Amino acid sequence: MKIVKNKWDSGPVPVSVILISLNEAHNMEEVLQNLSGWASEVFLVDSCSSDATVDIALKYGVHVVQRYFDGFGSQWNFALDSLPISNPWVMKLDPDERISSELKSSLEVIIKKNICTGVNIERRLWFMGSILPVTQIILRLWKRGSCRFTDVKVNEHPIVEGGLELASGYLEHHDSPNLDHWIAKQNNYTTTEAINQYTNGALAAIPKLLGSSLERRVWLKKYFWKFPGKYSALFVYHYLILGSWKCGRIGWMWSHLRVEVYRYWGYKKIEMDITGQKIVKIPLQVGTPDKRVKFYK
Repeated sequence: MKIVKNKWDSGPVPVSVILISLNEAHNMEEVLQNLSGWASEVFLVDSCSSDATVDIALKYGVHVVQRYFDGFGSQWNFALDSLPISNPWVMKLDPDERISSELKSSLEVIIKKNICTGVNIERRLWFMGSILPVTQIILRLWKRGSCRFTDVKVNEHPIVEGGLELASGYLEHHDSPNLDHWIAKQNNYTTTEAINQYTNGALAAIPKLLGSSLERRVWLKKYFWKFPGKYSALFVYHYLILGSWKCGRIGWMWSHLRVEVYRYWGYKKIEMDITGQKIVKIPLQVGTPDKRVKFYK
């Protein structure tokens, strides 16, 4: 499909797609090609990327703004409040996600029928280039003005009042281009979660074992650390119950890595309890030469 520079290739679907980003150049080309000729308009809230994320988005004619990141809930609510959204429907999309053809068609039908306020979508996980038999139902499309995000640092949830429909087809989640990137991302995630737990930060909902699906997930997240044999049980859940064993070695590795994510989260929280100090992130990236000293090439 030919892309006109600096002009979005607007499609027939009256939906405004919003993405947020930080150094997502490795995903931007594909996600924008996926949306080109389908979505009426696309917005990007970038957290001051240091790679080519903004360059690529501007090349495709995306409406780009920048804002320093201070939490997922805050960033998404900023997007809903501040962007000049013109369509009656709004969609949240992550740069590492792709909308399948079946899902696109299903969303078009639901939008035309106009019988609901929000739309749930089934997201399917990819890992190391393979499809895992791991899916989740997530709310990703809603009528403009009907949605607010939970004001949390991580694991934000859209709250929509009104009837919901379930679309057919998959939202394909390509979780990181390689394992190095995946581990770095999980390291940041576990630090944020551990700090939020240490400081008694806000949860996405009130924990209730017999509540809604969101409230049950929050309850499990809060009390997981008290369960005996929790890490072994977590592996069994990912490997056997979710069925990642069907993917052979990749499924086995993914299940173990998911356990390690929770283990690092827990260890970081214990470290803060012991030291009485929050984790301070130490910059790892190489900077520019300091002009006050001599630089050798």
